[in-house]
Amino acid sequence: MKLNIQEARMKTKKISLIVPVYKAESFIRKNLEEMKKSISKIFPNYEIIAVIDGEVDNSKKEAEKVSGITVLSYKENKGKGYALNYGFNHCTGDFVTFIDCDMDIHPDQLRNFLPYLTTADLVIGSKRHPFSKLHYPALRRFLSVGFRIYSWTILGVKLRDTQSGLKLIKREVLEVIMPLLLVKRYAMDIELCFLAQKHGFRTVEAPLHIDFQKLEGGKTSAGSLKTIKGMFLDVLAIRYRYTFLHYYQRAFHKNMGWKNGDNYDDIIIPEIKPNDK
Repeated sequence: MKLNIQEARMKTKKISLIVPVYKAESFIRKNLEEMKKSISKIFPNYEIIAVIDGEVDNSKKEAEKVSGITVLSYKENKGKGYALNYGFNHCTGDFVTFIDCDMDIHPDQLRNFLPYLTTADLVIGSKRHPFSKLHYPALRRFLSVGFRIYSWTILGVKLRDTQSGLKLIKREVLEVIMPLLLVKRYAMDIELCFLAQKHGFRTVEAPLHIDFQKLEGGKTSAGSLKTIKGMFLDVLAIRYRYTFLHYYQRAFHKNMGWKNGDNYDDIIIPEIKPNDK
């Protein structure tokens, strides 16, 4: 009953689905069509924004074959974090969803996120939720647990999982946090959750169903040495910027116009320009 009530409330709201896309020409059209079909059943008022993170293959051409969606692009690959920020800069929804283009988590599961919005500002899909149902490789499980322990130790983020590719977030929250984000590639998710926690926004984890044996789209880089090293260094950089440089605090003050004689010349707020090519 609660789910039906929340769904009824959401019918008056608009949701923006932001999809970062990189080297996905073989499956992006099919996946975007599936996302469109799925999201339209849950949210009558929606928009899908596919952000082509580097025009290195035919992903843009394939994505543009899907009617009723917005396709944005820029020439050079700049990372998932940049792509999501770019897409957010162009979206108009009351709620924003981030979803990976390989659709390792089906957007149908957003329906299960709705009850959690009654008490949350951010709903994060969590593989570590006690009610999640998972079937995925032991190596990924090991890496997931290892990163969770590491991020807890360094950042103190009180979440069991921050890296899943499905999130549902109130726009007001992202308007505060997105201008502060600096991580462009590996650890954007943990940076987002870290800053949300520091600002006092309430983040709630929701259960997921993941079966990697049934996936058809794309390759995962979760286990590559480059990715592991990148995430390790990004987490350290987040802690350094917050604790020693006070970058995030000062960037927030600059955004708010709270100067009070302070010099913010060294604070460069990332600017995502429309039609950045």
